Amino acid sequence: MNLKDKVVLITGASRGIGAAIARKFASEGSFVIINYLSNKHLAEDIAADIETRGGQAAAIQADVTDFEQVNEMMAHIIENFGTIDVVVNNALSHYTFNPRTRKTAWEMEWDDYNQQWEGNVHGAYNICRAAMPFMKEQMYGRIINIVSNLIDFPVIPYHDYSTAKMALLGFTRNLAKELGAFGITVNAVSPGLTYPTDSSAETKDDVRESIIHLTPMRRLASPEDIAGSVLFFASDLSAFITGQCLHVDGGLVMK
Repeated sequence: MNLKDKVVLITGASRGIGAAIARKFASEGSFVIINYLSNKHLAEDIAADIETRGGQAAAIQADVTDFEQVNEMMAHIIENFGTIDVVVNNALSHYTFNPRTRKTAWEMEWDDYNQQWEGNVHGAYNICRAAMPFMKEQMYGRIINIVSNLIDFPVIPYHDYSTAKMALLGFTRNLAKELGAFGITVNAVSPGLTYPTDSSAETKDDVRESIIHLTPMRRLASPEDIAGSVLFFASDLSAFITGQCLHVDGGLVMK
């Protein structure tokens, strides 16, 4: 995959999908920066586990919705590692996939949408804004944004979350159009319900079983499934692919 010695920033990487992505990159020889918001202990445990296995990793705290904190993190990365090759925008505002506690369309407040916009779109914007100058200068970069298959198949209408993820896909494709001339690809990975994660912990068994029944491969996605697809977009195997959205949901969405 030619990911050895690449400097990779993964946001929201102290657990779940982000942690799986970090471990996968490290196993390919990349230097992994584990960004986290508040759980320093958990992030440092992930970094230590990677290093125990012979990989290279560092945990760096920053709130991705705060542009100053993101700029400080990027400056630290460039100062210590000399470059930034890959960005994975995985961080999001906290969300729980529980159809029994979700808000209906007539219960939603605009602040609900804004909260998801901040974590998903504003956070990705800040990270990309900070990384782009360095990627443009070296005429190389990989940006991968994590969206959701709910934008194409809202099996349960999580209005605020799905709307923010659709906006993130639009952001992805506009970046791809403009950055291609600089050797930078921008793509999205669209997971189905992924288990186990904190967000899916409250999804009831009957809902999980219903989704599994609708899925041709008859199971839910695992964090490792998502990680493999992210590495594909980061690698030379996808060097001529940009502006695309890859569904990783066992065939639930086919496009």
